[in-house]
Order: sequence, then C-alpha cells, then structure tokens
Amino acid sequence: MKLLIKNGRVIDPASKFDQVGDVAIAAGRIVSLKGATVNFEPNKIIDATGCIVAPGLIDLSARLREPGYEHEGMLESELAAAVAGGVTSLVCPPDTDPVLDEPGLVEMLKFRAEKLHQSRVFPLGALTRALKGEALTEMVELTEAGCVGFSQAEVPLASTQVLMRALQYAATFGYTVWLRPQELHLGQGVAASGALATRLGLSGVPVAAETIALHTIFELVRATGARVHLCRISSAAGVALVGKAKAEGLGVTCDVSINSLHLTDADIGYFDSRMRLDPPLRQQRDRDAIRQGLADGTIDALVSDHTPVDEDAKTLPFAEAEPGATGLELLLGLACKWGSDSQAGIVRSIAVLTSEPARVLGDALGTLQASAGRLVKGGVADLCVFDPQSSWRVESAALRSQGKNTPFSGHHLPARVRWTVVGGQVAYEALATPAAP
Repeated sequence: MKLLIKNGRVIDPASKFDQVGDVAIAAGRIVSLKGATVNFEPNKIIDATGCIVAPGLIDLSARLREPGYEHEGMLESELAAAVAGGVTSLVCPPDTDPVLDEPGLVEMLKFRAEKLHQSRVFPLGALTRALKGEALTEMVELTEAGCVGFSQAEVPLASTQVLMRALQYAATFGYTVWLRPQELHLGQGVAASGALATRLGLSGVPVAAETIALHTIFELVRATGARVHLCRISSAAGVALVGKAKAEGLGVTCDVSINSLHLTDADIGYFDSRMRLDPPLRQQRDRDAIRQGLADGTIDALVSDHTPVDEDAKTLPFAEAEPGATGLELLLGLACKWGSDSQAGIVRSIAVLTSEPARVLGDALGTLQASAGRLVKGGVADLCVFDPQSSWRVESAALRSQGKNTPFSGHHLPARVRWTVVGGQVAYEALATPAAP
C-alpha cells in the first residue's frame, strides 16, 4: 500500500526535524519526508493540515491482561485502545496467569498480537520462575522467543543474593533487567506515607521503600556491570538518586507514569478508589521533582502504566480496591498537557514517548532498532498523526479499553489522535467530527 500524509507538521525529536511537509510511505517504509517522489501514486491520501505527524508512540508499561485476566482486558480490546491513543509499540510486563516464564507462552502472546495487525507487542520475561524470587528463568530461551528484557513486575525480590545472580546472568548476555524499586517489607501500604494517609487511616508506603531499593540496585549494578531500567519512579528523593547514578555513569535508565506526573495524594479525596495505584500517589514536592526530572532528562520516558481493572474490583473500600488504571488512550494527551504546563514544549513531550523509550529498548528492538521512535527515510512507517489544538473530554464509557477506570475521568486533555499508522497501514482513523447544525 502507498500512503501519502500531506500538509502536516512533521516532528522527529531524534533528528530535530521539524517542518511542514508531506510524508510518503510505500511497502511499510517511509519513502520521503519532504513530499512524494516522482511517479508516486498513493492508494490513500491523508490531509494532515493543522496536525502534527510524529513517530508512533512507544509505551514501556502496558498490561494487556492476557493470558489469565480476560475479565479485565483482552488483546483485542487493549490493542484497539493502544492504536486509538497513537501507541504503535508497547512493552507488557510478565505478571500474567500463567506468568511469562516459558518460551511457549511468549511465542503464543506474540503470535496472537501479530494476527491482530495493530500495535507491536514486546513482552518482558519473568526474572524468576513464577515471579517467586527463587530460581532464575532461562533468559536465553525467553529472549529467543521474543522477550526484550526481564522483570519481577510488581513483586519485589526478597533475596538480594537472587537479584545479584540475576544481574550477573543478564550482564553476561547483555540483557536489560527491569525493576520497580520497592523494598519488600516497607512497600506493603496502600497510600504514600504522610499527613493525608494518617488522617484517612490508610497504611503508608514511605519514600524509604523506594530509596532503599534504589541504593541496593545501584550497588549491585556497580558490582555486576548490568544494565537496569527503573520502572515508575515516584519520589523526589528517587529522582535525585537516579540523577547521581547517571552522573556516575551507571547503566541505568528510568521512567515515570502519567499518574505520578499529574496527580498527588491530595487527589485521593474522600477514599476515591480510582486513585488506588502502584506506586502510590505522593506529595506535591514529589510530583514537581518528577516533572522537572522528565524535562531535564533525568527521567528518560513517560509511560501509561496501563492496568485495566474490573469495575467490581474498584467499587470496594480504598484499601481493598485493586490498584491500577487504564492509560493507553490518555498517554499522548497527558504528555502534551505536561509539556504545555511545564513549558517543556511539544518536541520534548513527543520525545519522551518516542525516541527516548526506543533508546531504552535499544538492541532488544532487533530489526526495528534503527528507526523505532523516529521518522527517517527508509525507516519503518509507524506514525501518529494528532491535532494538538483539539481538546477532548475523557469519558470512561467511551474508552476502548475493557478497563474503564481512570483517575482522569472528566478531565479535558489536548491532542486528539486522528490517525495511527503501523507498518505503513492505517490501524486507526478517528471518526470525523459532526458538523455543527
């Protein structure tokens, strides 16, 4: 198929390309960024006047809920939500049921996803068998099956010795270990420690739960030379420690969720279970440090932390409600809102969703590595076309994800996705806005 996207503002943060023009696509590749070549006869023309043409978004944390939790989400519904949000590639954690600790399970997931011809799915393999923190998985076999890294998801490792052996093993083969820094015994609460948690009588998770884990991880990285990606940093102290580790030259990268970027513990209000999240929402000083860290590059990427939750699991007392929220369809809008509010700008807002997460994935992208998160001639044609001036209201019932719970329900966000292109094919096209009577 030949596709021509005309008159859009083409932005590629990686190369600092930013100009109005046309993008020509053929056979799943970008033919030109400056207009159609001679004798180029497109099968479809997209008029992107007033829109931004950006690389397809890459989300480093999105649960698809399959296998095992189909009542909360399925590949069909969650990948439809992904392309509706402009996400063309996503990384899914291994905490499915059964856990992604066997090559056959990974191959089945990838096969099912590829059959749907929507977003590209990059699974993380379990770091330990069944995520029990005891025996290491066969990382080589899982990598050959399609895993891009190894993770404990939300299950902290009780044994530092097991973690050290896992990092040594991963370092031997150049694999990346993805860890959410949380000390096992201090991280058992349901809200961030502080005045609000005390007033509401909620068990608290202190900042030390994150910083102790970070100190441990950094010491082990120094000892093993392993590459570690830190998932969903949540505190000002955590951001500062990551900055020091990077300045030292340690092989670490990190991300933050859209929830921690915009919300604080005050948003819990009167036990609003939509705000029951992991990591828990912290104080304003933490949110401010996170916003600054994302702007200055201390934090590499912004993630949706998409975790669809069944309605019944949310309509419970706050402490008993299942943590999580849907986020794939909100990722771009919340990134652009942050870029506007913080004056980081539209280019940085796009970078933390495209070129930066692609850099985190690196070699694990395989044949996509050279062009993932970028717009380059000859590169894979994964694109997101969105209208930065079009505001939209988040309506839970209208979300394509099977999980309808979001703390941003009722909020007005910028940047409506108009088209999503995956491998040169239009995977999503927004319905035209009805004309005013």
